[in-house]
Amino acid sequence: MPLPSPARFKRYVALGDSSTEGLDDPDGTGGYIGWSQRLAERISETQGSLLYANLAVRGLTTAQVCERQLAAALAMQPDLATVFCGTNDVTALRFDARRVAADIEHMQGSLIAGGATVLSFTLPDLTPLMPLARLIAPRIAALNSALARASRSTGAILVDFAAYPVSTDTRLWSEDRIHANTTGHTRIAEALADALHLPGSNQAWHHPFPTALSPTRLQRCAVELRWTRRHLLPWLWAGLRGRSSADGRVPKRPLLAPL
Repeated sequence: MPLPSPARFKRYVALGDSSTEGLDDPDGTGGYIGWSQRLAERISETQGSLLYANLAVRGLTTAQVCERQLAAALAMQPDLATVFCGTNDVTALRFDARRVAADIEHMQGSLIAGGATVLSFTLPDLTPLMPLARLIAPRIAALNSALARASRSTGAILVDFAAYPVSTDTRLWSEDRIHANTTGHTRIAEALADALHLPGSNQAWHHPFPTALSPTRLQRCAVELRWTRRHLLPWLWAGLRGRSSADGRVPKRPLLAPL
């Protein structure tokens, strides 16, 4: 449910996977910015200050986010938190919707009980971006249903990004079609700012682009071949070898610090 009026936040902690980490929104120095940092910067500019931590690690499932990040987040006593994960669950060989729902509800509820305003958002059906995604469309629908139920139960704010057609416009997504690009991360940050009723926010984030894309069949085929070669085949090979992008990774910003 939306906040009745703008609130002031002191400590913002972000929990999640590669999306929260910021892939693919490069900062120009080898790292990533991402919607979480963009939201933190927006709040800091509005208020004059904000302590911000980002515990996200790419490649983690919802259960791993809960196990590895929740205790650390609670110890920071945030008054604002974001919880977004599940992409690695819906793309795994096995998907346990009940476990995902329970972990999301536990994270949201624990953070709210600790005094935080909590935001989450839905994941769009990726089928318009890549035809193979129709295989996991039922899982994404189950994930979004779990998010909706958990948010109703805990009182977390759920931004239904998936409800708007623009969410699957290719201009918001990076070449791998799993991560948002800079434009996409910017829109997500604007959506969360709108949900928090930050000064200057509005609902332009869900408006469609003024011009439609109309690629030729040849262009679409070329894009599919490039995506298969650069992203699908390496991902399948990593999975067969038991590799995870989380291996050896540490949280992006493990301590609360001013921006």
